[in-house]
Amino acid sequence: MAKLEPKNVPSDLEIAQGHKMKHIREIAQKAGLLESELEYYGNYKAKIDYMGVLERLKGKPDGKLIDVTACTPTPLGEGKTVTSIGLYEALNRIGKNAMLALREPSLGPVFGIKGGAAGGGYSQIVPMEDLNLHFTGDIHAVTITHNLCSAALDTSLMHGNPLNIDPLTIQWNRVVDLNDRSLRQIVIGLGGKLNGIPRQTGFDIAVASEVMAILALATDLKDLRARMGRMLLGYTYDGKPVTTEDLKVAGAMTALMKDALKPNLIQSLEGNPALVHAGPFANIAHGNNSIIADRVALKLGDYVVTESGFAADMGAEKFMDITCRYGGFKPSCVVITCTVRALKMHGMPWSEISKFTPKQLAQEMTKEHYNYLEKGIENLEKHIENMKLFGVPVVNTINRFAFDRDEEVAIIQKRAEKAGASASVPIEVWMHGGAGAEEAAQEVVKACEEPNNFQFLYPDDWSIKQKIEVIATKIYGADGVDYMPEAEEKIKKFTELGYDKLPLCMAKTHLSLSHDLTLKGRPRGFRVPIRDIRASLGAGFLYPLLGIMQTMPGLSADPAYRYVDIDTDTGRIKGLF
Repeated sequence: MAKLEPKNVPSDLEIAQGHKMKHIREIAQKAGLLESELEYYGNYKAKIDYMGVLERLKGKPDGKLIDVTACTPTPLGEGKTVTSIGLYEALNRIGKNAMLALREPSLGPVFGIKGGAAGGGYSQIVPMEDLNLHFTGDIHAVTITHNLCSAALDTSLMHGNPLNIDPLTIQWNRVVDLNDRSLRQIVIGLGGKLNGIPRQTGFDIAVASEVMAILALATDLKDLRARMGRMLLGYTYDGKPVTTEDLKVAGAMTALMKDALKPNLIQSLEGNPALVHAGPFANIAHGNNSIIADRVALKLGDYVVTESGFAADMGAEKFMDITCRYGGFKPSCVVITCTVRALKMHGMPWSEISKFTPKQLAQEMTKEHYNYLEKGIENLEKHIENMKLFGVPVVNTINRFAFDRDEEVAIIQKRAEKAGASASVPIEVWMHGGAGAEEAAQEVVKACEEPNNFQFLYPDDWSIKQKIEVIATKIYGADGVDYMPEAEEKIKKFTELGYDKLPLCMAKTHLSLSHDLTLKGRPRGFRVPIRDIRASLGAGFLYPLLGIMQTMPGLSADPAYRYVDIDTDTGRIKGLF
């Protein structure tokens, strides 16, 4: 791809606010939606009657599904959402009828350090402020639905504990959609009998709630209701599981989630329709947008770009083994994006990385560290190999910065294609939008026509340990797995209860292929420790905990909320990226 002419790029917020959006009715018409299939949320957002769309288009063949993932994340960012949006714009620019399906952003990262989920530069979806703040209220619905169950659980304990629940077995926390580490471990019920039964519990971030995972995996309202009733809360004193159905709260929870089940429609900067729905974390939950949004997009578009959270060992593996298993569809192509500077960082020893602040590190990685680049590319190679295990063609995109050298890009291209990528293409979508990814779009179209032998990594009837070990050894590259006593106990219990047929959602750090965030690049010679295993019966998976995992993130010393404000004269938001 010939480099496009560099240009000055304003802030993401300036670009978004300076863009003249089309009415969402016009966007819906472009997508092929009918007026009767829309529920308007103002002029630029709408919810979709997915049942109506799927019934109307049930005879239409599905489009080709393209999953965008990345090399292992670094603090420098790899631009996965930017890539997804830019590639989608480019597919439309080269004459393809494409659709986009992405996750909703959590307020935790928005006000923390990671930022939002609307893309960036000229590769964005809008209205950016709405999407990154309250949007259509789906995450609020998840929060109140989850906490209704928490209130019902503690009320049942207070009023005589008729279900005979052992409080020490309760695995159901409360949730809030903010990074608040002070709530990780709390004691409730203090202050006397009228305030409930004192016990230790905690808060998770809302997007780690099983309710959010269910929103992303439910196929319709009936399935949602069934999943809501299956959620495991804890056990009785004699070891029997207690569910939300037992607590008689599942019906009310489903009622709260009824409207949230409908996918959201917004638009890209180039006036193309974008579906944004559900937002489970990828290091804790399965990290993909909703099955319902994917199914709608596959009927509306000939090509559908979706995105899996974090790297290919996290969201993409879970997309294949969980989302596709429950969704009944398969990807036609996987796109693995990377940056030159991220791969340099993966080749840099941890002892050197730890000497720099993120800003210093970003500056250091613009220098000619060819030795680090050559070593760090091993990370990208492993992710390409991993996706090839699923029998799906792979395209590598290099999210290019103005300071990247042609020689650096050429080294990555050669190694990526040797590792099994059908093509390795630089893109410049942050600066140029869809025009910066037209060559990549052409390569993706070619890849979608290649032979596709999609397969899951493991069958349903494998044992829990077999499933854990194939992910740990094949995807992470571990030498083996070590089980802590609590994990061994859970494996025995879950097998006896018949939960062993469920797929796995491995919970581990996203910052390494291993369980140890300090092991960069392509780690070798390590073993994976399984600390515990928990059951998300409503979502329909077990999630082993690898090492120490936090389900409630914390804020840094310089969080993003410090820079967000509002112009009281115009009502416009300031400082949001």
